Amino acid sequence: MTGRLYGKTLVANNLSRFSLAEISSAERSKLLLRAEADLSGYLDKVWPIIDAVRLRGDDALSEFAAKFDNATVAADRIRVSDGEIEQACATIPSDLRKAILYARDNIRHYHSVQLPKPMMLTPVAAGVLAGERFAPIPSVACYVPRGKGSFPSVCLMTLIPAVVAQVPRIIVITPPGPDGLVDAATLFAAQSVGVTEIYRCGGAQAVAAVAYGTATVPKCDKIVGPGSPWLVVAKQMLSNRIDPGPPAGPSEAIVLADETANAWKAALDLVNESEHGPDSSSFLVTADAKVAADVDRYVPHIWERMSENRRAYSRTVLTGQRGGVVLCRDMDEAVAFTNDYGAEHLQVHCADAFSYIERLTHAGEILLGENAAICLGNFVLGPNAVLPTAGAARTNSPLSVYDYMKRTSLVHVSAAGYPPLAEAAKTLAEYEGFDAHALAVSSLRDHPPA
Repeated sequence: MTGRLYGKTLVANNLSRFSLAEISSAERSKLLLRAEADLSGYLDKVWPIIDAVRLRGDDALSEFAAKFDNATVAADRIRVSDGEIEQACATIPSDLRKAILYARDNIRHYHSVQLPKPMMLTPVAAGVLAGERFAPIPSVACYVPRGKGSFPSVCLMTLIPAVVAQVPRIIVITPPGPDGLVDAATLFAAQSVGVTEIYRCGGAQAVAAVAYGTATVPKCDKIVGPGSPWLVVAKQMLSNRIDPGPPAGPSEAIVLADETANAWKAALDLVNESEHGPDSSSFLVTADAKVAADVDRYVPHIWERMSENRRAYSRTVLTGQRGGVVLCRDMDEAVAFTNDYGAEHLQVHCADAFSYIERLTHAGEILLGENAAICLGNFVLGPNAVLPTAGAARTNSPLSVYDYMKRTSLVHVSAAGYPPLAEAAKTLAEYEGFDAHALAVSSLRDHPPA
């Protein structure tokens, strides 16, 4: 097999290879693009789905389950019953049960430490206290994808911080399988954290359901969780009706490697995110040609051990425009490209990984050293694996307890603290032309008309 050739990129034996010394600035910019770069093709397709759910509610959800999920879901069976949850949980193998509970405990511990104090007040001047109060949002819908697999880990990652934040109403929305059932491990994961309000609906129609509410599915204040471009577009289109939460689209990763990297381990981490789907992105970024060549040589050995569909996804990504090897002139250039990319997952295979912390400015998560495999962060480490994608890591953060809480500013001004504040506020109000503002803190405040 020969690698794909893009512009002035070098040909590799197996993977796409892009040499930054050989490509133009325009070609370099193309490497930064994700599948979400242009979602315009989905707009005309998503709007009729949203409109149908808005107008016909549960009946539309039932029809879309048949159309998109190949599942028979009657309108009166959209909510998963308690009996179905119990029956599904009883089928979970002991090793899977143990792994889910192990991950649950680590994730819960990490997010419990994040939880802020309910209230903070600090003196900002004599006689003046200012601060804020934290409180949970009223309701949230946690989306767990299903199309390219089953993801109890996403269920844990989205539900646990909501539980820690004490959100009063937490629901799960997730697509049914062809049998009309929700993934059993996802049901067990939800039950293990105390959430049993679960609805079988996915994609754009699920977003519409929680944005408008149906006879069965409750209207929610926010939706969180990763998903397909259909989900991403629906969130954007309905952002005036429901908080779309932090951006989380198709998976992506950069494996940053220096000349000391263990190429076999780097190859394993490179393939990790590429198997999510053909719309994923995964790059090895290195200045060492030998590491690049060794990784290229190792990847087919990993593909041989994968299922046919996961191998096909990975091969599509790593031999295409959104994956493969980015060969740099030196590690400074490698770091610069990595920062411009702002990957969801950034795995550092370098001799002194910690020395890169201050230099790496944009990433959803940074995993330091060859033992911090990306999949550990995906499942069991504790920090949230729902991370900003498509370069959103430049301004966004991983899902956290804070995403399920709101802050309200608190202020108290004593009689002694009032005069200097009033004088300064009156001056600014007059300068900006706000008469009522100025009068509110003038001498009139203590002299009402007779």
